[in-house]
Amino acid sequence: MITQLNQVMLYVKDQEQSIKFFKDALQFHVIKEEGLPEGFRSFEIAPQESNETSIVIFDQEFIKKFSPMVSLETPSLMFKTVNAIKLREHMQGKGITVGDLMELPHGTVFNFSDYEGNYFAVIEEK
Repeated sequence: MITQLNQVMLYVKDQEQSIKFFKDALQFHVIKEEGLPEGFRSFEIAPQESNETSIVIFDQEFIKKFSPMVSLETPSLMFKTVNAIKLREHMQGKGITVGDLMELPHGTVFNFSDYEGNYFAVIEEK
């Protein structure tokens, strides 16, 4: 039986820029770096105060070569925060594209874009 979602795989064009984005914008840290065949690498990242689900960042070229049947589409991710307004302001201060705050029945939500134009969302639950 499945007990939790362990990792999300994110396939990017530029790993260094992607890691920089997650560190700067969301204050994530690198948990682990692993060497892969032919000099490729993967990076496991997560929020500073989380030990649950992590994101593993792979180079798209590695996936194309070694797992050509895998979709390179960016997953739709929803992150959680305790203060959506403060996080949005922090991200805007870093020059990150952010969407408007939306009040939904279950919380305050906004979306944002990484350096490759992938959109993600954040919620502050009620």
